[in-house]
Amino acid sequence: MAAWRGAVRWGIVIPGTVLCLIFLALGVWQVQRLEWKRDLIARTQAAVTAAPVAAPSPQAVAGDDTFEYRRVMLSGRYLQAPDTLVRAVTALGAGYWVMTPFQTDQGWTLLVNRGFVAADGTDDYAPASTAPDQVLTGLMRATQEGGAFLRDNDPQAGRWFSRDTQAIGAAVGLDSVAPWFLDLDRGPGQGAPIGGLTVVSFPNSHLSYALTWFAMAAGLAFLLVFIHRPHGR
Repeated sequence: MAAWRGAVRWGIVIPGTVLCLIFLALGVWQVQRLEWKRDLIARTQAAVTAAPVAAPSPQAVAGDDTFEYRRVMLSGRYLQAPDTLVRAVTALGAGYWVMTPFQTDQGWTLLVNRGFVAADGTDDYAPASTAPDQVLTGLMRATQEGGAFLRDNDPQAGRWFSRDTQAIGAAVGLDSVAPWFLDLDRGPGQGAPIGGLTVVSFPNSHLSYALTWFAMAAGLAFLLVFIHRPHGR
């Protein structure tokens, strides 16, 4: 009987110990994620408040995952190409982002998110001027491939749920566009489309996740000690 009890006890303690170590590893991983998220938030806040710098070429950002939300400035002109309306929900309500192709003075092309128009205002917003030597400032944003949650982009039907630069570029007849788009700053007295509505927010729950994993590890460790205590104590 004692041998059977011992076998059962070890049959619980061994896998329980492994599970406890897994909980500890997950807690440590969340601590590492916490440091990464804090660094990301600090870096992004510094980028969005910095003075604009010259926009990099598409080749310059290849393989760079730190360019997003960098404040940049570029010059050129809007192309005579149709706007693309991408569904959006903002502090102003539901509507669309207006994406317009722009050719820089350096010769490469990107999409500019000129701003937001309400759902009932898609026929009544200012068209982009095709005058040369326009200077734009705004935030670099990475392309958003594919679509949104449970909603795929449908280029043939003209239904867009994400700002997928390559797909939008192909749909309006552009040979190539940058793998990022510009969220245009809001101009003084600007009507629709309304720029400057970029939301820079990163949820950071890693500390609570870490504490949860560590608490589970501590609780399981206490239970294992209780199970493995000498018989009769």
